[in-house]
Amino acid sequence: MSVHAILISIALVIVLGVSAQWVAWRFRLPSILLLLVAGFVAGPVTGLLEPQALQGSWVFAFVSLSIGIILFEAGLTLRLSELREVGAAVRNLITVGVLVTWAGAGLGAYYITGFNLELSILIGALLTVTGPTVIVPLL
Repeated sequence: MSVHAILISIALVIVLGVSAQWVAWRFRLPSILLLLVAGFVAGPVTGLLEPQALQGSWVFAFVSLSIGIILFEAGLTLRLSELREVGAAVRNLITVGVLVTWAGAGLGAYYITGFNLELSILIGALLTVTGPTVIVPLL
């Protein structure tokens, strides 16, 4: 893939991500939901982006840095008093909610897409979120 195509792809990822984030904010939806949908549509559904072509040696470093920034920001803005207020809901989401999401996403991947069972279980696990950076904004 040429440098020009890589830069266009990166710009497209940024535009789609910012757009999904804005739409989520505008309609008061969980941003992770729209970010997942935008990524799914841009990649596997339309073939607009080819993730394999973008993966180079720099991707791991970029992803690690991004995750570090996200978790640091989440730690800065996490208020323990707010977490205590919604403690029961958080506990339910990270126990029963995880199992239901994992099973639902895995079964959906198995029956809707026809993926094999092992891949469907993996997809279910990948779509299951438990971190406070995702759970608390949902409440």
